[in-house]
Amino acid sequence: MDVAGAAGIALGAAADLAFGDPRRGHPVAGFGRAAAALERVTWRDSRTAGALHWAALVLPLAAVPTPRHPLARTAATALATWAVLGGTSLGRAGTRMAELLDDLPAARAHLPTLAGRDPSTLGEAELVRATVESVAENTSDAAVAPLVWGAVAGVPGLLAYRAVNTLDAMVGYRSPRYARFGWASARADDVANWVPARLTAALTVAVAPLVGGSASGARRTWRRDGGAHPSPNSGRCEAAAAGALGLQLGGTNVYGSRVEHRPTMGEGRAPERADVDRAVALSRAVWTAAAALAVTARLLRR
Repeated sequence: MDVAGAAGIALGAAADLAFGDPRRGHPVAGFGRAAAALERVTWRDSRTAGALHWAALVLPLAAVPTPRHPLARTAATALATWAVLGGTSLGRAGTRMAELLDDLPAARAHLPTLAGRDPSTLGEAELVRATVESVAENTSDAAVAPLVWGAVAGVPGLLAYRAVNTLDAMVGYRSPRYARFGWASARADDVANWVPARLTAALTVAVAPLVGGSASGARRTWRRDGGAHPSPNSGRCEAAAAGALGLQLGGTNVYGSRVEHRPTMGEGRAPERADVDRAVALSRAVWTAAAALAVTARLLRR
């Protein structure tokens, strides 16, 4: 029974609920700066170079020793959990978008904090859809996945997962520069999020009634539409959220010069402004339930 690790996860999740991300000196931002500096040395138009870049940044974190003393282990786990969780900040970014929709230029300027789409021509309806989809997708990446890896592997799991996910955001997307160099980072992120994404969908089904949503709609839409998304993981989260909230998500997205026509998910109406707050409430319920499961899992470890 790992009481110290369980207490650390609980304290870290509570800190995220209360405070959100650290306001200054965020360790994830520091990792990103270090990764960018290393990339200036390691970049080659090669999958091998990208894999070595990934390994140089992730493997040292996966090997970080966990303190043996219970109090030290609790403190280290709490700090690591708080540092890598982004559930509350995700919710705040979504809520802020809803507040800015009366000022479309300001709302468009805010969208990059949530999604990588080109916001320059988006109206309110598309900004709302992008926000709801981003909150649904990133509930897994920002909160459920780090909690899963914290439950499985403690402090090294927390730190290594956040490194994997950050590298995917930095170099794992499609572009001429990263088509080969970012391949390993993108594939590693797919693997690391495979279980958490499906757990996120399952928890969406479980908690939907707590926020006025539909459990049966979430389950039905997840099973029917989750696999239609181009991502092996994001579609599960978005489809479950669409069904839970009675919405239809998906459609045409513009990412710079790249246009994606994604299949629709759900049978309901198009998202409206008030649905942003509903999506944020659902996200908070999902990742809070995930935190409770992570604490329980650590308590059950021998």
